[in-house]
Amino acid sequence: MSSPTAIVAEDEATLRHQLVEQLEQLWPELAIVGEAADGVQALRLLDEHQPDVLFLDIQMPGATGLEVARQASGRCHVVFVTAYDEHAVAAFDQGAVDYVLKPVAAARLFTAISRVRQRLGSPPARLESTIAQIASGGPSSSKQFLRWINASVGQSLKLITVDEVAYFQADNKYTRVVTGEGEALIRKPLKDLVDELDPNQFWQIHRSTLVNATSIAGVARDFRGRMMVKLKTRVETLLVSDSYTHLFRQM
Repeated sequence: MSSPTAIVAEDEATLRHQLVEQLEQLWPELAIVGEAADGVQALRLLDEHQPDVLFLDIQMPGATGLEVARQASGRCHVVFVTAYDEHAVAAFDQGAVDYVLKPVAAARLFTAISRVRQRLGSPPARLESTIAQIASGGPSSSKQFLRWINASVGQSLKLITVDEVAYFQADNKYTRVVTGEGEALIRKPLKDLVDELDPNQFWQIHRSTLVNATSIAGVARDFRGRMMVKLKTRVETLLVSDSYTHLFRQM
């Protein structure tokens, strides 16, 4: 019997390489025939190699992970890779092979591999209902928000929980991710990030700044009368635009 083949589709290069290395260690018989950095590349590799297994990030640029999943439905076994646990649980409950959460833990990946190997002799699952479930925001009607940030610190990639973030601040085409311990950059404009974060936790206080409400120590006025946010874990203060001062009327 020939070795099973797989494609790994993940837009963050460091995470993709880590996942490939983990797969090589935990499933040495698996032949990884392609790596995709975006949805368009994943679709091309899917047609070119017709793999047995697809490790697929739900959130990808180009063609989205869900669009790739539509094309993979019934053609190969799919393991969703996601930072959204609600998405993953919905996918698994609806009959997808399995899922792993970012950051990918070796023990959880091993469990997913074991389940995939058991299903290799069976026809791949149809994913239409799974995709519809994920696209609609999961099993509940509430929107699912981002839990992890994949941010660049120098030449390395750091996984940061959103709860660790004190504030986000626009920096040209990038966004600064500032925590109590330091800062990093993500390749996403602030305006796109706003829609992915829980507005009850992250307040927009300026067109260039989102602050974690749990990180706010208080507010004060500077010598020019402008409202400034004081933080629990940072020494700097953050300017509040006049249009957002209403957020602090109860403080």
